[in-house]
Amino acid sequence: MTSVEARPQVAAPLTPAPASSSQRYRAIWRWHFYAGVFVAPVLLVLAITGSIYLFKEPFEEWRYQDVRVLAEPVAAARPLSDQIAAAQRTHPGAGVMSVIPPTSAERTTRVILQGADAGPWAQGISVYVNPGTATVVGEIDDGATFMRVVRTIHGELMSGTVGDRVVEIAACWALILIATGSYLWWSGRRTRKKVVRSGRGRLRRLHILTGLGGGTVVVFLVISGLPWSGVWGDGLQRIQAGTGSTTPNASDFPNTSTPPLSGDLSTHPDAKVPWAAERLPVPDSQDEHAGHGGGSGVLQPGALSIENALAVAKPAIRACPAAECDVKVLLPDGPTGVYTIVTDPRRDPANSQTLHVDQYSGRVLVSYGWAEYGVLAKAVEQGIALHEGRRYGTANLIVMLGACLALITLVVTGVWMWWKRRPRGRVGAPARTTNRRTTYGVIAIMAVLGVLFPLAGITMAVALLLDRFVLRRIPAVARVFG
Repeated sequence: MTSVEARPQVAAPLTPAPASSSQRYRAIWRWHFYAGVFVAPVLLVLAITGSIYLFKEPFEEWRYQDVRVLAEPVAAARPLSDQIAAAQRTHPGAGVMSVIPPTSAERTTRVILQGADAGPWAQGISVYVNPGTATVVGEIDDGATFMRVVRTIHGELMSGTVGDRVVEIAACWALILIATGSYLWWSGRRTRKKVVRSGRGRLRRLHILTGLGGGTVVVFLVISGLPWSGVWGDGLQRIQAGTGSTTPNASDFPNTSTPPLSGDLSTHPDAKVPWAAERLPVPDSQDEHAGHGGGSGVLQPGALSIENALAVAKPAIRACPAAECDVKVLLPDGPTGVYTIVTDPRRDPANSQTLHVDQYSGRVLVSYGWAEYGVLAKAVEQGIALHEGRRYGTANLIVMLGACLALITLVVTGVWMWWKRRPRGRVGAPARTTNRRTTYGVIAIMAVLGVLFPLAGITMAVALLLDRFVLRRIPAVARVFG
């Protein structure tokens, strides 16, 4: 349960509670209270933006249908090189980041050009081209779309690295809130009678029922989102690399040559490779033409056309239904770059695949997909698909939306209960426990959670120091916070 736990409105206990249990209840309630007060605003923002972002695909399909869908199907398509050239004429000098060929005769070709911003994860400009006439239908600045803004708020509160860390702290504390809230409900279930039918009693009942009904899905929602976070996500990828059990081994790829390996796709904003493959090395093209002229998004002398690169890679591309997968082509980055071809499944991550093709010879240098991933990588990929509500269609979306609404309900009811019970001019926190053994026991349990979630652990330490050296020692502050 993710918010402030109100003081129970109950009749007298059936049996006196043991002193140690009462002290432990008070200590855990105090942690639950302060955690709820301080992370509630962030959790509310995450739940609202997350519930909106679940509808990204149908919203954008409706919103941008004028540039994505043609009035008449195309009988014969012009070469992709002509379509790319048409797109580039709209922004002279802009490099080509990637190309997404149409999945049906009624769809346009999407050419993504370098946008105004540079650096890792900078969004580009999508230019949509009629494949039959090689004329531009329209364009969209991918960095300024409604859903992009929603995602930026959801992932980093529009505050870059600092915002990412704040989101991660709030997510980790959400797990602690659910754990402490569950304990408070469990420990008090036998010592109280029917809740009084007052306003606070009804709020408390709604808070408890929502936590019991949606808590498990909220926990899944948080854990499946943590791989995107800065600290916890990086730590998980280091574990993956250290164990060697979750990253595909280059020597085991089904199609492999032995060129030098350099670079990776972890900072490419348009690669959209699976989480497990972001940091795998990218090979270099090896040909006598390498080293001559051109730059990113510019084909080199002697390089294959994009159609030929797709044609030679097609036999190595595993089956992925056209209705459920986009095929994205990243053009070679300079003279030694490769064509990178990514199948991007909308539902089942098992259909994902990444291929690197020598831009001169057309050799498939590396090809890897689901079969090459280990258990952890597969679990994370499936978790991400479930988190985004796309793995099992409408049913998946409804469950994730329910989790977001449950989180909103928990935050609102928790804060509302606190507001109704707080003394005038004071925060109204639960009293400290007077039993040191109980205090140390609770701190030990919280420390274990802090090790599992480092940023939460750091904020726990800060909270303990503030409580010890500020809240207790400054009378004015002590009166307000308790």
